[in-house]
Amino acid sequence: MRIAVFGVGAVGGYFGGRLAEAGHDVVFVARGRQLAALREGGLRIESPAGDLQLPRVAVTGETESGAFELVLLGVKAWQVAEVAPQVAALLGADGVVLPLQNGVEAAEQLARVVGSARVLGGVCRIVAQLAEPGLIRHAAVEPRIEIGELDGPPGPRVARVVRAFAGTTGVEAVAVADLKLALWEKFLFIAPMGGVGAVTRRPVGVCRSVAETRELLEAAMREIAAIARARGVGLDATAVRRTLGYVDGLPPGTTTSLQRDIAEGRPSELEAQTGAVVRLGVECGVATPANSFLYAALLPAEREARRRLA
Repeated sequence: MRIAVFGVGAVGGYFGGRLAEAGHDVVFVARGRQLAALREGGLRIESPAGDLQLPRVAVTGETESGAFELVLLGVKAWQVAEVAPQVAALLGADGVVLPLQNGVEAAEQLARVVGSARVLGGVCRIVAQLAEPGLIRHAAVEPRIEIGELDGPPGPRVARVVRAFAGTTGVEAVAVADLKLALWEKFLFIAPMGGVGAVTRRPVGVCRSVAETRELLEAAMREIAAIARARGVGLDATAVRRTLGYVDGLPPGTTTSLQRDIAEGRPSELEAQTGAVVRLGVECGVATPANSFLYAALLPAEREARRRLA
């Protein structure tokens, strides 16, 4: 399959690298230091699933046009709307884009520009980071992508993308019948973990073991579950308990990308995660005091980072 990976951070780099390793025709679309590193030394992945070194990869900084069957979108959630026209230009006649962002709104943002018929929904599960330009370090969680249609059951194009991952090392790809449920199940984990981790500036092992902080984490999860149900998403009554159990199983040093970005003074996915919880709560009449506190506490650092970016 001819594949473009647009945005070569931890997520795009890991999954795109595994597809290239499996023999697919993969072109990485990157910029800045990452573009230079990929051109000069290729892509490296350090992973419990097996290290990978690709000394040479196809990489470009141009996004004017293409004829790709699949575009993996690995940019940050706050960049999706900005790059959507460039993504549209990369798609071939029957091409589809698979967004892998945190949050629950990326696919809809893409669909408004690209067209819903050309967008699949994706949920990726991995703890990884860009250790340095050209090097992805996978730290925890067995890498998995759940793929579905925005509305309705998975069809042939979902099956085609799942097959593309079938020959990869260190990736499990599955078709899901209810994409919205899969998105909100991850959202129930990632937004509270990111917000609480960023406010406390501590990894998951500390956040889950301090009773008062664990209570805040659980309260943030319960608010998200209430919003999901108000929006007709089929989260069951055990969702929060199961998510807390998942948190308890993570390596104690685990942090989220939102947490790391805020700690290091970079623009983060705050608006797509904690901010989205607050906004969606207002829309459907669900109170969000825990998430509102997290959002208000983190907003000054986020705005300062964005002023520096400008």
